[in-house]
Amino acid sequence: MNADQIRKRLEFYQDLGIKDIYKQSPADPPVPALVSNQPPGPVVTATAESVPVVMLAPTLPPLAPDNDTLFQILTDIGDCHRCRLSEGRNKIVFGVGNEHAPLVFVGEGPGADEDEQGIPFVGRAGQLLTQMIEGTAKKEGIPLQRADVYICNVVKCRPPGNRTPEADEMETCGQFLYRQLSAIHPKAICALGGTAARAVTGHKEGVTKMRGRWFQWRDIPVMVTYHPSYLLRPYNQDAKKEAWEDLKKVLHFVYD
Repeated sequence: MNADQIRKRLEFYQDLGIKDIYKQSPADPPVPALVSNQPPGPVVTATAESVPVVMLAPTLPPLAPDNDTLFQILTDIGDCHRCRLSEGRNKIVFGVGNEHAPLVFVGEGPGADEDEQGIPFVGRAGQLLTQMIEGTAKKEGIPLQRADVYICNVVKCRPPGNRTPEADEMETCGQFLYRQLSAIHPKAICALGGTAARAVTGHKEGVTKMRGRWFQWRDIPVMVTYHPSYLLRPYNQDAKKEAWEDLKKVLHFVYD
């Protein structure tokens, strides 16, 4: 079993909630039966004490190299053809913003405008996200521009027809999202929409139940809110108000 297989096996155990691994020491030699001097009858056998166990801390091979950087991650992605999404994409959409940002926004995947420009959230949904970030910050007295945060997606290539990324596609791209979040190590993450929320937090609830609540990615707090594309629909006016409240929470947490 190679290092990658060992890491995946240990991660599987961790996902099941197993935090410690135990190794049993070699069993002591069996204790001989003790036979009494009484007349023939039942033989009395002594049992050895419980065999001691030694606790070993699980050690996972690192998912990211030491001193990882966004530039190194982008270099490692290269002209990626690791999954089927590469077949129809125009450009890889890696991420944009301050590489030392204390706040990272994570969306689902690139759309047509993003695929054309290679930059996340530049279409109508992206314009709304910019307004939400800068407008909320201004109203709350926080000097913040879009360029001060970092924005990326779960998958880096546009899914055909803007469909939801499939599980194996998110798993393939997940290694790079993991490295991005680890390299930046922000004070908080804001997950935009249900797909991003489930990918980052591991929870399976819908976004309407998760939004406005704090979760965690590793040791980093995660706020879940609606994806801007959902807020563009005319019948989601109440959701807009909720998203603004969610954004206020995360901005005050990070910048106060």
